[in-house]
Amino acid sequence: MNSTSAPPRNAWEELVTVALLGTDRRPAPGPAAGREAPVALLDAAAVETVRRRAGVRPARAAVRPEPAAPDPRPPLPPAAARRLAQLLADRPGAGGGGRRGTAPDLMELLPQWLALANARGLAAPPEALPALLDTARGRTDLRPAALAFAGPRALWLARLNPDWRFALRAAPGGGADLPGPQEADRIRRLWQEGLFAERVALLTGIRAQEPAAARELLETTWATERAEDRLMFLDSLRTGLGADDEPFLERALTDRSRNVRATAAELLSALPGSALAARMADRAAACVAVDRTRDVPTIVVEAPHECDAGMERDGVAPKAPAGRGERSWWLGQLVEATPLAAWSARLGGRSPEEIVALPVADGWQGELNAAWCRAAVRQQDAGWSRALLGSPSATEAAGPGAVSLAERAKLLGTLDAGERAEWVAGFIATHGLSEAFQLLGVCAVPWAPALGGAVVDALNIARDAGSYPWSFSGVMGLAERCLSPAEAARLDALTATPEEQEDASPGAGGYWSEAFQRLVTTLRLRAEMEEELRS
Repeated sequence: MNSTSAPPRNAWEELVTVALLGTDRRPAPGPAAGREAPVALLDAAAVETVRRRAGVRPARAAVRPEPAAPDPRPPLPPAAARRLAQLLADRPGAGGGGRRGTAPDLMELLPQWLALANARGLAAPPEALPALLDTARGRTDLRPAALAFAGPRALWLARLNPDWRFALRAAPGGGADLPGPQEADRIRRLWQEGLFAERVALLTGIRAQEPAAARELLETTWATERAEDRLMFLDSLRTGLGADDEPFLERALTDRSRNVRATAAELLSALPGSALAARMADRAAACVAVDRTRDVPTIVVEAPHECDAGMERDGVAPKAPAGRGERSWWLGQLVEATPLAAWSARLGGRSPEEIVALPVADGWQGELNAAWCRAAVRQQDAGWSRALLGSPSATEAAGPGAVSLAERAKLLGTLDAGERAEWVAGFIATHGLSEAFQLLGVCAVPWAPALGGAVVDALNIARDAGSYPWSFSGVMGLAERCLSPAEAARLDALTATPEEQEDASPGAGGYWSEAFQRLVTTLRLRAEMEEELRS
C-alpha cells in the first residue's frame, strides 16, 4: 500500500467525490496520475477507512430488548410448516413463480390456509414470521388472519422494524393486554389515559361481553370526546345493540356532528321497537297507501313535500344527491327506517310477497322497492328479503325489488347459508354465470354441493359453446378457492382438450383444458393442505 497517497483525515468526502466522478474527470488526492490514479485512489480509501474505524470510540451498549411473550399454542405439523413456506415464497417480490399455465395461484390459497390454521389454534413457526409480516404489509385483506396466526412474537418483531409497524396499529391495543370487564380500576385508567386505538379496543372488547357496561363507560366521557372519536365509539354499539341503548342513542340525535346524528338514527331504526322507528313509521304511512277503488288494488305514493326539523333530527338528510329529486330522496329515507312489520297492517294485512307484487302507481315502484331492500338488509329481515329476491328462475332474475346485483347480494346476506346457496344455484341454472360473480361472493365456503354442481355445469356449458374462458376467469378463480375439494374427481373428465367445433373460437378448447387442469390441481392441493393441518 502506498501510504504517501493517503489523504488527510478530513478528506473522506473528497475521496467519495473522486470515486463518483472518476479519476479521468477529477484528479485523485496525492501525486499519482494517469493509469496509477485509480490504484492510488483505492489505496487512499483503504487507509482512510482503517483510520476512521480505528478512531471510533466504543459506544455504550444498548439495552437488550425484553424477550417476546411466549406463544402457548401448539406448533404447526411439519408438513403444514413446509406448505406455509411454499405459500409465502410465492408472494409478489419474493421471487415466486406466480401463476403460470396449470399451476395453482398459491397466494390466493394463503387466506384459506390461514383461516384453517387459526381455526385449529396453531402457532406460526418463528422462522416464518418475517415473510408473514411482509405479506400482510402488502395485502391489507390478509392482515387480521395473518396477525392472529403470527401471535405475540409478530408484535414483538413489529416494534423493532418500522416496516412492520402496521401490525401494532392493526392489533387491538398494539398488542397490550387489555383489562377484563371486572378490572374496574384498569378499565377506568385505560379509558381516560390510553391511546385512541387502545380505547377503541377496550370499548369493543367490553361491548362484546357486557353491552351495558360498555355503553355506561362511553357515557362517562361522551361530552368531551372529539367528533371523529364519538363517531367511532358510537359505531361499536352495533355489537349487542338492544332496547337498553335507546335513551343514549336518542340523546345522540342532538349531537353537534351530522355524522354522529346520522349513525345514531341508523342504529335506532335497526331497533323496530324504538320511538324513532315509530315516528318514521307514522311519517311513511302518511305517504304510502293502497287504493282499493281501482280494478286492481294499487299502491299509491304521496312523497313528503318538505323535510321538517323533526325529520332532520331523526336522521333524514335534507339535501338530495345530484340527480335525485328531493321528494323521492326523503321518501326513500322514511321507508328505509320504518320497521318492515308495520307495512302488513298499513297495506291491508298482506304478506311481504303480496305487498311487493302489488302494482305501484305513477312510477314510484323502483324507489319504493329499493327502500324496502335497504330496510330488509338493515333489519336483517329474511322474510322480506325472500319476497324482494323472488324466484331465482324468474324472467327478471331478481324479483321486483332488487334492481342491481349489489342489492341482490346484500339481500342474500340476510338468509342462512343453505338457503343462500340454493338460491344462487337456481339463478345460475337459469341464467348462467354472466351475472353470478357478485352473488357467488356472498356464499359460504366451501360451496354446498348443489351450488358447486351448478357452477361446474355452467362452466361446462360455456366450454361447449366454443368461446374463450377468459370472460369466466373471475368465476374460475372463485371456484378454485370455494369449490369443495371433493369435486376434483368429477372435473377430471373436463381436463382433456375437446375437439374444436367449426364455429368455435380458435384454440378455445386448449385454453379451457388448461383452466380445468389448474382448477383440479388447486382443489387437490387444498385437500392436501387440510390434511396437513389436521395431522
